[in-house]
Amino acid sequence: QVQLVESGGGLVQAGGSLRLSCAASGRTFSSYTMDWFRQAPGKEREFVARISWSGTRSVYADSVKGRFTISSDNAKNTVYLQMNSLKPEDTAVYYCNAHGQGMDYWGQGTLVTVSS
Repeated sequence: QVQLVESGGGLVQAGGSLRLSCAASGRTFSSYTMDWFRQAPGKEREFVARISWSGTRSVYADSVKGRFTISSDNAKNTVYLQMNSLKPEDTAVYYCNAHGQGMDYWGQGTLVTVSS
């Protein structure tokens, strides 16, 4: 059974940092692309960042470019999202997504709250 488990969310002041983790299990993810999405209260889920499982390519939403960094540790089957210079508008539930080979998996989400 495929599982994506996010962790690392919490409450942080504006300007602070958090690192989210997404631990993947249940299959080999070497041919998958890993994304982070977020959903703020009352808003639609939006794309945040993407990385190929090999870690050679990454893409970011304009709203987080220069502040967030996505990375992967293949040995640990884990994808990270380092979030720096956090803003109140970054407050959301952050979700990990793995997709490839016609399959699409989601984690349960981790809440990030940025206070002003």
